[in-house]
This record gives sequence, structure tokens and C-alpha cells, in this order.
Amino acid sequence: MKALVKKHPGIGLSIENIPVPPCLDHEVLIKPRKTSLCGTDLHIYKWDAWAQKNIVTPMVIGHEFMGDIVEIGKNVKDVKVGDRVSGEGHITCGQCPPCRRGQRHLCMKTLGLGIHRHGCFAEYFTLPAENVFKLPDSIPDDVAAIFDPYGNAVHTALSFNLTGEDVLITGAGPIGIMAAAIARKAGAHTVVVTDRNPYRLILAHQFGATHCVDITHNSLEETMEKAGIHHGFTVGLEMSGHPQALNIQLEKAQNGAHIALLGILPPGCAIDWDLVIFKMLTLKGIYGREIFATWHQMTHLIESGLDLKPLITHRLKVEDFEKGFEAMSAGQSGKVILNW
Repeated sequence: MKALVKKHPGIGLSIENIPVPPCLDHEVLIKPRKTSLCGTDLHIYKWDAWAQKNIVTPMVIGHEFMGDIVEIGKNVKDVKVGDRVSGEGHITCGQCPPCRRGQRHLCMKTLGLGIHRHGCFAEYFTLPAENVFKLPDSIPDDVAAIFDPYGNAVHTALSFNLTGEDVLITGAGPIGIMAAAIARKAGAHTVVVTDRNPYRLILAHQFGATHCVDITHNSLEETMEKAGIHHGFTVGLEMSGHPQALNIQLEKAQNGAHIALLGILPPGCAIDWDLVIFKMLTLKGIYGREIFATWHQMTHLIESGLDLKPLITHRLKVEDFEKGFEAMSAGQSGKVILNW
């Protein structure tokens, strides 16, 4: 079968012909229709320090997908051949204390699809049946293919009450943009998005951000004044992983504010802890999605009118994957779909 593979250490990926993986007793075999490129895939493509630390080659990459079940293991009961599905890319152990408490998103031994085991950028791949999410007809294929990052946005944005709140989102990548749309859908009073990328700030505005600030050229303070935010933001969503952005969140937070952290900050990132302590801020780390509570929230938001389709800016054949990575590297894309 055809697969997109990190065959050797170094920059780049290649399309290879590899065997179809065997479907174990507790697994399903899925034939993807559409997959989506993620920032994690870009790290692997570029073979940066994170990829060198985490990826063992050869590895079929990818974890954002939708497709059809074509085979099930003998112990699989709740899904069947022909089901149209997406799936949770965090594979959990089921035995650690959080798993046994029913909090699989906190699993202490999580394995990542396309990182620690072969991923979905292939004509066929396997996934534990318990990780499968059956898609209702209300979810279009393209949108289903980006459910993984959309779930990150839902988990982050809905960690705190947003109704009537003033929200600061630092980072206008695709997840930050989706978080802006979710915040508006949840009734936020103002949603201010900051970034250095004009292309993505335009997308953020299209998705409901009330104010978009290019911090290279414009003043966040002036925007806050114009928006009537005189005492600071009550909710912060840090999506960029940039230390300066985190410090902006702390500085511009109102006393008692809540800040969710999805962006992965560099080791040793320093902050002014006086701001956290004396403002009595609440910081919450976010990793992935709550399994499967977030998935049902995601579905219901789409069914109640949230439209993510305009965020998908590129639809490519898998053979043209290089064009997708080029657009992502240049910051000139929303989500990039690969058609199989």
C-alpha cells in the first residue's frame, strides 16, 4: 500500500510502498478518505529537535483523519465494517490511575498515533476500536478530517466559562482561530486575537474575533482601550507556545482570571510569578481532548451552526504533500487536507 513515511532521520518525507498492517483482535483497519496536516507533522518533516527526540524511523506519520472501517478484529463489538469514522489519536493504557478513574485524557502512558506507532497517512492503518469515533451524517468529510485539532480548540476554549467574558487568544494558528469561533459561539463579550501573521489574523477575524492585533505593528493596549477592556481580560487562551505571549497573558489578565495553556512552551520558560500569585490567576495546561466528552461537544457545536469549512484553505492529492508543507511553513494556510 501507499504511505507517507519518515524513512530516515533528516529533512523531508517520502511516499513508500509498504505492507498493509495486520488488524489485531482489539483493533479496526481503516481506509482513510481524507487526512489533514498538523504542526506536529511539520516538526517531523523538518526533523527539528523535538522530532529527533520523539520519532523512531521508519515511521508512517499522521494523526488527523476520517475514513471507513474495512476490517475489524474478532473482539470488536461496537463498530462494524463500513462505518464512517474519525478517531482519537491518543492511545491510552487503561491501567494507570487516571485511566481507571475514567480520565483517559490524563493517561500516564499515552502513545501518539503517527508519533509512537504508525499513523494514518497511508491507504490503510490500524487503530484500537475503543479509539474510534463514529461520525454522524451531519459532519462533512473535510470537517471530520480536522476533528483532532478542532478538539484541541474545544477542550481549551471550553475549559472555563466564556459567556460574557473578555477573552485574549495569543496565537492565530488554526487551533487559535477555531478557539476564537468557539468563544464567540459560547457567548464571549469580546475575543481579541494576537499574532504576527497578517494572513492568519484575517482568518481569525472571519471566524468571529472581535479584534485582531498584529503585535509587530499595533498596540494591544490601544485595542483594549477601544474595546472597553479597562481592567484586563477575564479569560486567556495561550495557543502559540511563545514565552512572550504567555507573559502578555499574565500582564493583561484581570485579577482572578483563568488562563488555559495549549501552546508548548520551551523548557525553562521564565514568567513573573508575582503576577500569578498576587493576581490569584488560575493556569490550566491542556493536552489533547477529553476522551470522548470533547468529541461530543465538537459534534454538537457543528450541528448547532459552527462552520469550520472556510478554515480549510488547501485540498491536495497526497502526492502533492510538499505543497502543503510549503504553505504551512510560510504561514500562508489554514488547514491542509490530503485526499487519499
